[in-house]
Amino acid sequence: MANERHYSPTDRLLLQADAALRTLLPFNGKPYRPSPAQGEPETQLDAGKARHVAGLMRINHTGEVCAQALYQGQALTARLPQVRSAMEQAANEEVDHLAWCEQRIRELDSRTSLLNPLFYGLSFGIGAAAGLVSDRVSLGFVAATEDQVCKHLDDHLGQLPEEDRKSRAILEQMRIDERQHAATALEAGGLRFPAPVKFGMSLLSKVMTKTTYRI
Repeated sequence: MANERHYSPTDRLLLQADAALRTLLPFNGKPYRPSPAQGEPETQLDAGKARHVAGLMRINHTGEVCAQALYQGQALTARLPQVRSAMEQAANEEVDHLAWCEQRIRELDSRTSLLNPLFYGLSFGIGAAAGLVSDRVSLGFVAATEDQVCKHLDDHLGQLPEEDRKSRAILEQMRIDERQHAATALEAGGLRFPAPVKFGMSLLSKVMTKTTYRI
């Protein structure tokens, strides 16, 4: 495209720093789409249920922090412009999930994870490394990651109190979006990772979920 900007390596690093700050600081902008929870009634949860739901939503929020970092790292090292563009577009779509989860956590009188900066840095490094290997591996990593996210969402949907329709609406829409991201990455030529690699990714995701539930 004639109006496409060409950024220098320094420009791209500054953009990455800006993306990191916008991801890790409290969200004060507007998501691209309104929260699916908006049309659902607020239900008073007892203290134990509210604490549990807040823990689940904190896990999902950290998952979206990791997704932002992963996509930004991949965009930095992607070789093909169309792959870089796809990574940046996916990151934009994940902003909705980030905002929705944070808003729900605040409604439950809780906070986001203190470990978010650590997981952002780890995910950014993984994404950048995947992009350096090849665009096919990078896209495959997106698909495998989104598969893991969908498994977490399915598990969390099963744990939500039946009366908490707000959190349920958010997670159900996130599951739809994540499945689409996985399918799009594979259709774009992403590598289908073998079972041992997926198992390793599953172990890493369990570390994230166990720690961010409370911290």
